[in-house]
Amino acid sequence: MEFAYTPRLAELKQRAADLTAKIMQHEDACEADNGLSAAALDAIRQDVLASGLQAVNMPVEWGGAGLSVLEQVVVQDELGKLTNALWDTVWRPANCLRACTPEQRERYLVPDIQGRRRDAVAITEPGAGSDPSAIATTAARDGDGYVINGEKWFVTVGDTADFLIVLATVGGAPTLFLVDKDLPGVSVKRTPRYTHTFVYEHPEFLFEDVRVGADAVLGGVGNGYDLTRDWFTEERLMIGARTIGAAERSLTLATEWASQRVQGGQPLIERQLIQGMIADSVVDIATNRALTHQVAWEFDHGGQGGDDTARKTLHAKAATVKLAASEASNRVADRAVQIFGGRGYIRDYPVERLWRELRVDRIWEGTSEIQRLVIANEVAKRGLSGLLTFTSGT
Repeated sequence: MEFAYTPRLAELKQRAADLTAKIMQHEDACEADNGLSAAALDAIRQDVLASGLQAVNMPVEWGGAGLSVLEQVVVQDELGKLTNALWDTVWRPANCLRACTPEQRERYLVPDIQGRRRDAVAITEPGAGSDPSAIATTAARDGDGYVINGEKWFVTVGDTADFLIVLATVGGAPTLFLVDKDLPGVSVKRTPRYTHTFVYEHPEFLFEDVRVGADAVLGGVGNGYDLTRDWFTEERLMIGARTIGAAERSLTLATEWASQRVQGGQPLIERQLIQGMIADSVVDIATNRALTHQVAWEFDHGGQGGDDTARKTLHAKAATVKLAASEASNRVADRAVQIFGGRGYIRDYPVERLWRELRVDRIWEGTSEIQRLVIANEVAKRGLSGLLTFTSGT
């Protein structure tokens, strides 16, 4: 068992760190202007392409970076240090797009990989959040195609994306559809303001008699839940990685501040109460980074391509990562704000933005409560062993 970064992983980590440093220059503007200008986004796009870290989860033969899941985690860990969710400017197409037909791939996925198009996943509805089986959006057969009706909320990147991956039911069968945003009947109901200042928006969409062809079905009729579950598994690992990166930046800034801030004749870092916060934060970061890397390694060594039991166990392990890392990073960011005192509550300071932005990681892609249910259900159905031991390598 080897725990050191290979030369390949070390090089990817440095490349991601270099890209992060370039994008970090846009943080203040993004906060002040509630987003970035088209010129700034284009400059970032060029930096991403130059770094070779576009579409890290897609095969090289399609134009992606072709990284393993562990390699992706190492990259996302660095990108997570960005405030204003600027990590999302380094596009990573939804993994369900791997199910594209050759024709769909040329129309949607390849331009997405190249940064010329952008996808957004539309699953959640007013009455269907943690339980996707409660979705009310339908796709009724109409000749050779379908007519989609429904409403979707929290469509992240929906303002910038030009096509949506929509979960709807076809006669009760959950199915994913590729829907161009400019089709008649697709409209933005409203764009809410959220706690964080995200580089992109999360609009609410209406689908009113939206007509699509049979070629809009992604991955076959009835396969929507399986594709969505696989997407959640991978995304939860990436959330784990990004939140730990954010926690590390928060702690780094807080430690630097505590070293130079003098109160009562002593630097804060010499005060035991501050030392306790720093020590607890080190534990939160180190243990969760190790777990995230372990599960990503298991994903690459049999979990992803294993039997149904192995995939379900991996799903629960990804839930463990998401739950542990998102909650730990929130604790670290909160301590960092406390160490900064009043300055930690000013939006000019990255620790305030990280604290505010990390809150959503305990909600999206499955709330902390849902992660607990996934983990407990795995224990009930298949026992503790799979969750508490390492996967055997292949």
